[in-house]
Amino acid sequence: MSDLWSDLLDCLGLRVLPSPPPHPGTGGADAQHPSPQSAARLVFEGRNQQLSYHRLFGGQLLAQFVRAVSLACPGKAVKSLHVLFARAGRTDETVRYEAECLHEGSTFATWSVVARQPSGVVATASVSMHAAEDGPDRQTVAPVPTVLPPEHQVELDLLPWETRVSADLDAPAAQPPELDLWMRTPGADPQLAPALLAYATDLTVIGTALRPLDGVSQKDAGTAFTSAVTSHTVWFHRQFRTDEWLLLRQHSPLVAHGRCHGRGDVLTTDGSLVASYAQEALLRFRPADQPSS
Repeated sequence: MSDLWSDLLDCLGLRVLPSPPPHPGTGGADAQHPSPQSAARLVFEGRNQQLSYHRLFGGQLLAQFVRAVSLACPGKAVKSLHVLFARAGRTDETVRYEAECLHEGSTFATWSVVARQPSGVVATASVSMHAAEDGPDRQTVAPVPTVLPPEHQVELDLLPWETRVSADLDAPAAQPPELDLWMRTPGADPQLAPALLAYATDLTVIGTALRPLDGVSQKDAGTAFTSAVTSHTVWFHRQFRTDEWLLLRQHSPLVAHGRCHGRGDVLTTDGSLVASYAQEALLRFRPADQPSS
């Protein structure tokens, strides 16, 4: 686990590359004084995790998107991240993140980021940033139970930290499309918390969507069915730490037309809602393996 953890942290250390030239015409007559928009274009490069996975894990891309914009706009925090996955990423090519500021205000900012490999665009992101400000503070969520006991601990290959789950996602018997996943990382810089959480939200949504389908589970990926995340969104509501217990409470309301949809809330042990997320994915079954619901 420690090797996977160190590897992930290293992947979040993005390298700044020389910025591309301004878009034609945005610099005005004096190229020495580009417009603010043309100046706010930054490029980062991140290496890939050393995994046996057959393609880039989407969680890596989500985490690196968060880090790229956090570095590009240090005066504000990521409020929401909306990612479209264009194609499967290659594990043997580094990813370049081309970030452009579309709007910068006193409290809000909007950035567009393209994740590109030599073989093509892998994913695109629209990111909203927000500077902290005061205001009413209320929430309406179901009570948070106590942390699941140690006997519920599981090893999730792509999550290099402690996790405990309320259900076995590999069980083939039909069950409600719900999952409670508790997670706690080793000690981590709080500035990395949004990236680490974004990474975690990508792993178990499809497995949750499969639970009501009798005779199939996430372990049948690549045999009974093909799956791939097509879009993923994370909203960050409050500050939090990942080295304290967090509950990822997931629900999938729909499997239809070769796709599945799921969503979740992230809560602390004291019941504070700190983030929410949603995901849509391709979920295509072979004709002979169509499950019953």
